[in-house]
Amino acid sequence: MTVKECYEAMGADYEDVMGRLRTDERVQKFLLKVLNDKSYDLLCTSIESGDMNEAFRAAHTLKGVCQNLSLTPLYHSASELSERLRGGQAYGEDMEPMLDQVKRDYAQMTECIQGLL
Repeated sequence: MTVKECYEAMGADYEDVMGRLRTDERVQKFLLKVLNDKSYDLLCTSIESGDMNEAFRAAHTLKGVCQNLSLTPLYHSASELSERLRGGQAYGEDMEPMLDQVKRDYAQMTECIQGLL
């Protein structure tokens, strides 16, 4: 799979990331680093433990990583969840669909990135 095909499979913005990073090699280098980023795991464990401040921080970090790499679907779902978590608000049923969407987007993203290996 090429980097462009990876971006297409994820529904991400290849042209935007190329405008920022300029080469497929550089984009791939940073995409592969995403697989080792702990923000997603921290988000999930923080929500499970009820630490909403840490969950916000993790969602916000995940959002930033996705924005920098133009990973559009996960950026949008992480951004929505991040805003809901802002201020340490208690976990509510309204967060469940947001978290589920983040999980789906994250799974799709990691599967596509692993296709680059």
